Amino acid sequence: MYINFWYPAAWSEQLGDRPRRVRMLGQDFVLFRDSDGRARCLADTCIHRGGSLAGGKLVGDCVQCPYHGWEFAGDGRCRRIPSLGPQAKIPRRARVDAYPVAERYGIVFAFLGDLPENERPPIMEIPEYGQPGWRVTRQERFAECDYRRQLENALDPAHNEFVHPTHGFSGERDDYRVPPLNIERSTWGSGFLTTYFAPPLKDERMKSASGRDENAVIEAGTHHFGPCALTTRIHPTPEVFIHQHVFKVPVSESEVRTFLVQTRNFLLEPEHDSRFLERNEIVAGQDAEVLADLHPFFTPETNAHEFLVPADQAVLAYREKLAEWQARGWRIDARALAARGRREAFAIPSPARREQPRGWVLDSVPLLPAATAAEQGAAAAG
Repeated sequence: MYINFWYPAAWSEQLGDRPRRVRMLGQDFVLFRDSDGRARCLADTCIHRGGSLAGGKLVGDCVQCPYHGWEFAGDGRCRRIPSLGPQAKIPRRARVDAYPVAERYGIVFAFLGDLPENERPPIMEIPEYGQPGWRVTRQERFAECDYRRQLENALDPAHNEFVHPTHGFSGERDDYRVPPLNIERSTWGSGFLTTYFAPPLKDERMKSASGRDENAVIEAGTHHFGPCALTTRIHPTPEVFIHQHVFKVPVSESEVRTFLVQTRNFLLEPEHDSRFLERNEIVAGQDAEVLADLHPFFTPETNAHEFLVPADQAVLAYREKLAEWQARGWRIDARALAARGRREAFAIPSPARREQPRGWVLDSVPLLPAATAAEQGAAAAG
């Protein structure tokens, strides 16, 4: 799991007049809206005696701890300690971590990290969102799975013919082969766009809408953005597009929540949404069934423990990006966290910690050490 990225915390409509607890990166957070309707995200643990702020209530612009009534504003600072009396001066150390929040595509995103604003990676874009001629559907799914396994599955062009028989594709053809991939790389991700042999669509309405009623070669591909977001583009014809924009958040090392925003430029009437939603559930279920039986449960820490082939190029590119972010010191030390997490409370480091490193009650989550400049140079040299 990695800090310093934007993660989907909730759908916008899920934030109402009560605090909401969410678990991300193995830590608990509280989400709420202040009196101006602005979404806020704080570390959930009250620094007084460990109460859950999400179990409390909203008082003005603050969330009130249910244990002793301490009130914390959206910037993380404590505004009231009832036991000290109404005239008490609140100590500077009475604060919890507060995280930047942005709302896009109907999702509340929280930036879980300490980078200053000008250094943060952006939220993955959906260029067609809200544009005329596009229909949007949304879905959410929870799974007991290593999020990396899910990302790598999406970046794998060789599994569709075997895992998704509902696509109609087949890996049993005598001429079946995955063509060489042209891996496209960017600052925050990588991916590919390739072609697939596709038989006629079975759904008559979709067949009619796509204008394809015979065997064809379709264009499709997936690009990841950061460790947990990706876009899959499926183009049944040069004019018919389905785009799946996926935002994932690791609940823990072994659990992941997925927010899917799917866009399409055909069958735009709402009555057609159900067939796309149902199809997505079927495909996700097929993937989940296979991923549940992978061994080991977690993606191996070294490529030497798998026999990789050219069709795995996009998976390798994803792993290279993860290694790059680990070298920056952004990867949570999951083993240390698991060993100490029941006895100690931690917080994901927030931007305020970088500005003021001293005077925090809770320690930051343990992170794997960043690579030295020499180590990074050696890695870049191959």
